[in-house]
Amino acid sequence: MEHVEKIIDEKLQGKALVTEHKVQNGKKLFIESYGCQMNMNDSEIVASILAEQGYNTTQFLEEADLVLVNTCSIREKAEDTVRKRLQKYNAVKQINKKMKVGVLGCMAERLKEKFLEEEKIVDLVVGPDAYRDLPNLLAEIEAGRDAINVILSKDETYGDVSPVRLNSNGVTAFVSITRGCDNMCTFCVVPFTRGRERSRDPKSILEEIQSMVDKNFKEITLLGQNVDSFLWFGGGLKKDLNKASEMAQATAVDFAQLLNMCATRFPKTRFRFATSNPQDMSLDVIYTMAKHRNICKYLHLPVQSGSNKMLKAMNRQHTREEYKTLVDNIFKIIPEMSLSQDMIVGFCGETEEDHQDTLELMKYVKYDFGFMFTYSERPGTLAAKKMVDDVPHNVKKRRLKEIIDLQQEHALYRTQQHLGKIEEFLIEGTSKKNPNEWKGRNTQNTVAVFPKDDYKLGDFVMLKVEDCTSATLKGTVVGYSDNN
Repeated sequence: MEHVEKIIDEKLQGKALVTEHKVQNGKKLFIESYGCQMNMNDSEIVASILAEQGYNTTQFLEEADLVLVNTCSIREKAEDTVRKRLQKYNAVKQINKKMKVGVLGCMAERLKEKFLEEEKIVDLVVGPDAYRDLPNLLAEIEAGRDAINVILSKDETYGDVSPVRLNSNGVTAFVSITRGCDNMCTFCVVPFTRGRERSRDPKSILEEIQSMVDKNFKEITLLGQNVDSFLWFGGGLKKDLNKASEMAQATAVDFAQLLNMCATRFPKTRFRFATSNPQDMSLDVIYTMAKHRNICKYLHLPVQSGSNKMLKAMNRQHTREEYKTLVDNIFKIIPEMSLSQDMIVGFCGETEEDHQDTLELMKYVKYDFGFMFTYSERPGTLAAKKMVDDVPHNVKKRRLKEIIDLQQEHALYRTQQHLGKIEEFLIEGTSKKNPNEWKGRNTQNTVAVFPKDDYKLGDFVMLKVEDCTSATLKGTVVGYSDNN
């Protein structure tokens, strides 16, 4: 699923957001997010809108005037978790009578009737394009009415809302450049929950990056359900490009151009982006990545399956052969490129032969990282309506294990390629296992841990890589990089 949605960081799930305290704000907002990085980013937009309405964030659910949960529809697990959280909020609501509860994000559209009318759990339901309407919706609740807005927009990109950075490490930040998705993959609910694709004005993207650079952020990830199909021609839905004037079409900005603008204007800032889609990945983007040292040599390139039959059933717009050719071209242009995959195991009708095709494709590419899941039917998708989820659970589990085991082998093969080399790493936090070690990432997105010495958070350092596991490099810093 072309998402950022996918890079689901388990550490961040359900973590309450904390923003700077505004003295004049008297009301308390408790907001937690589930699912993808886009959702985390959207919660920052919501916090920014509500700060203007007199709300400061709190980490204590019990004292909140307003509790919001930003939801995800990608996997069943996320949905179950949200339901459990709502029961917890309800228990607190019995004690704190003034507390209001709202559901934001991707589950809002699908479960609005259930939440508001049948289960009466929540006071407020707000879809991903309706966050600007929050002040009106809150006024509705104050007046004792249920409030709901799940209308999907053609042009909402929140380009002018400056997100409040929440729970940030102060070094890396995310900037949304597109919303929605036009790819109708049969397993995916995103086009229905987040609407059709539209891109944000490059000027507002560059302004937001400038404000991040001014605050000393060192690395920016450009976010979208499908970033490489970014196209700015004055606003509106991407599919309406042919209705735009000749001038607008001629001066349109595509993703390779946007990336070039970012890297040129901020030469000391590192750039990453997620997520890409194989059929939209133009080699112009790869050439742009090759041209700039500050664009990371890492590409998330979801394939979902190595079988043509499955790719067709999933309505992916590419074949295994086209994908392999793309990978060959990428490695020709940037031999040191690191690639990661998304894989869905046990999709409708998957045979043992299809599964072997996936394993073969993985051996061909040897991905550095992978995000692998068994297929679970999502209500509202084409697959749920038209296809039978017919692969037995135990078969799915066995196939998933084989895919994960193979990915582990490849991950170790890839980390071993760094042994003995001196590479640049950006220090982004303390190692989870050892408080005396920093952790950082190199251009390939590979994590290393190393002694802290006198180095600081946000420093670019040169590290001699001396040891590795399949997930982590270890080494010694030999000095600063010339990028500081």
